[in-house]
Amino acid sequence: MGRVKRLCVQFGKFGLVGMLCFGIDYGFMIALTELLHMEYFVSAAVSFVASVIVNYVLSMRYVFRGRKGMRKLTEIGIFITLSTLGLVLNQMIMWIAVEFFHIFYAWAKIFATLLVTVYNFISRKIFLEA
Repeated sequence: MGRVKRLCVQFGKFGLVGMLCFGIDYGFMIALTELLHMEYFVSAAVSFVASVIVNYVLSMRYVFRGRKGMRKLTEIGIFITLSTLGLVLNQMIMWIAVEFFHIFYAWAKIFATLLVTVYNFISRKIFLEA
């Protein structure tokens, strides 16, 4: 299989895992905000972390090939670091969208997710894959 085709297949798998994790992230955020009356900024962070856990398991099993010789603990550390940067981007985008542009938090989350998805794929491809 050619390099471009492999990359497209990998991005497709990444997209499927991402859609599932977005469902977890978005659903959990809405539930925490609307049912438990948690502030949107806190619920967005909590839901993001929950989805990252599922994302790690699925991504490293079905999407990315780990680097030979990289210890699992190192791999997890890199994934957590990259995900933390993703969380910072997510929170920053949501905060700006909600507080400055007065966009409803649920719409802001969708916009933030689209942008952070690009960062996630590129950073994980660079730092985690062989």
